[in-house]
Amino acid sequence: MAFLRRNADYETWLRTQCDVVDADLDKKHKRMAESPFAMLRATYFRYAAKVEKLLPDLADAPHVLAVGDIHVENFGTWRDAEGRLIWGVNDFDEAAVMPYPFDLVRLCASAGLSPDLGHHEHAADAILAGYERGLAEPAPMVLDADASWLRPFVSPTEKTRADFAKDTKTLLDFDPPGDVKAGFAESFPEGAVIEGYAPRAKGGGSLGRPRFIAVATWRGGRIVREAKALVPSAWDYAHKKEGWPPRFRELADGPFRAPDPFLDIRGRYLFRRIAPDSRKLDFGGEIPKRLQGLFLEAMGHDIGAIHAASVQAEDIAAHLKARTEGWLRDGAMSLSARVLKDFKAWQAACKPEPAPPKVGKTKK
Repeated sequence: MAFLRRNADYETWLRTQCDVVDADLDKKHKRMAESPFAMLRATYFRYAAKVEKLLPDLADAPHVLAVGDIHVENFGTWRDAEGRLIWGVNDFDEAAVMPYPFDLVRLCASAGLSPDLGHHEHAADAILAGYERGLAEPAPMVLDADASWLRPFVSPTEKTRADFAKDTKTLLDFDPPGDVKAGFAESFPEGAVIEGYAPRAKGGGSLGRPRFIAVATWRGGRIVREAKALVPSAWDYAHKKEGWPPRFRELADGPFRAPDPFLDIRGRYLFRRIAPDSRKLDFGGEIPKRLQGLFLEAMGHDIGAIHAASVQAEDIAAHLKARTEGWLRDGAMSLSARVLKDFKAWQAACKPEPAPPKVGKTKK
């Protein structure tokens, strides 16, 4: 049961990096047994440790500062400094230097394992087409400009606004750590009055790390901030590197990005604005099937633009040209098979022991 041992080892290390929330870690364990896609999201440490042996022919590819824990639900929206609505990768917790194909393989595998997609080949074609364009013409996905086709599908609706209000309404009698409270106070605009705080259980791989929200009133309405504990990338953990400070800001503020001006790192916490127009995107529930290929292309484009910031695009283009046909599909299928193996092992370990048979009284 190698996976169970590796998972336990990672969680032991995680406890040395932050004050693990055991109830949230239990939620993560339950989610890991729900589907292979959930397993992929929750176990980036496993990918980081296995991918070079799993795909040795890609390990000598040009290295970039990569997203690392990329998947189809690691995209969302935010407002840039000009108030424009932007869409793209919005989580860089696991950013690290690695061969560029590893981001593409993981994204493609996540599409193949997604219950809403489930087709590696079509996903690979779409992702590669977008990636090559992103390398050649790196730019953010601005929904007020060339990416306006995205707007009808990612702009907040009345339902998303209502869901957000409900999600951030309940404020418990809760007092977060002092450094988190201080970070929230600095994150809000001058004159904002904080109403209260609450712990928050969100995400996949990050479940178990401390996470909080603070709600304040300011100039006629409520505004919300989130704080999430940062730890070194699991890539650096797997490769026995220090990994601190994280590379989150380096990617989030890259030259081909339209950065979120509300995002900041204070101490060992990431602070950001959350709102109906600044949120993760539910790929399966909000994107029509007829447009899923276009969204996968857009995902590939954004990754291409991110990679173009740290390496000569020509080097990657030459490496791509030398690949055999179907390399991304095949790599994603190999990864998916590895995830399925771990998923089955985890499911088996999570099954409760059968109750012993009841022993009745012996009839005389």
